[in-house]
Amino acid sequence: MSEQVPPPFSSKTWSQRQRYAFIENRLYWEGELTRSALMERFGISGPQASDDVARYLELAPQSIEYDRVRKAYIPTRHFQPRVTFPDARQYLTQLLLLADDAIASGDSWLGDVPIHAVMPRVRRRLDTETLRPVVSAIRHRRAIEIRYQSMSTPDPVLRWIAPHALVYDGARWHIRGWCFNKSRFTDFVLARILQIGDSRVSPMDPSLDREWEEFFTIELSPHPDLSEWQRQAIEMDYGMADGVIGIRMRLCMTWYFERHYGLDIPVECLPAARRQIVIRNRAELDALRLSCATSDD
Repeated sequence: MSEQVPPPFSSKTWSQRQRYAFIENRLYWEGELTRSALMERFGISGPQASDDVARYLELAPQSIEYDRVRKAYIPTRHFQPRVTFPDARQYLTQLLLLADDAIASGDSWLGDVPIHAVMPRVRRRLDTETLRPVVSAIRHRRAIEIRYQSMSTPDPVLRWIAPHALVYDGARWHIRGWCFNKSRFTDFVLARILQIGDSRVSPMDPSLDREWEEFFTIELSPHPDLSEWQRQAIEMDYGMADGVIGIRMRLCMTWYFERHYGLDIPVECLPAARRQIVIRNRAELDALRLSCATSDD
């Protein structure tokens, strides 16, 4: 659930709103709330937990009641989230974060975690001592010297880059920035940086990175070779309207998007049931890419 903070909750402190949001999450997703859950999640006393529930009831009267058998507060028929609004994506994201050890169970608002399984991910190498100076260079507009292992040369190469953004392609993190060796904006895989050396003030203006500044909406449609009922299934799966859904992104991200969903593979190389979706406005995408590449030359 995301925080809406309507009146009169907006007058409360941030910590109070966090506790009210926790109350609503537990009531909405699990159908009950206990004082002990509030106490454990926020490290507060029993009286403080009782006071939070009482004050929540003052602001949202008749929304919850105490069940003496379950020894828990339960939502009434009048219950409506007031601080947050239900979001299935955020609920499932909590499961993903827990499965990936990105958060501890105590940091989640989930209580009775449902039985679930998440496909294991091959984790790419991420080094804190590499990321820290990169983030600093982005923040302070500085160029840094890196020793980088690319796929095009057998040995690591020293090069100066002026990073201006971090990019996630669905599997690994990249640095987006100007490469002084190649005289163009490009991406560098964060895990392939072996060493970071000196830094200096960067003369490059990130707004000159056209592939970063340009946005494009990729239009996805069901594969034309699918049967009618298969196309309907895909339309439901992706939430398409009239057989199409638009995904807006920076132009430089379209390459990763294609690769992630297998859209860069020629249609004839995969059966329709395996590929399932196609880019409907491919010609427009290719034209914009060519325009940006030509302007850089």
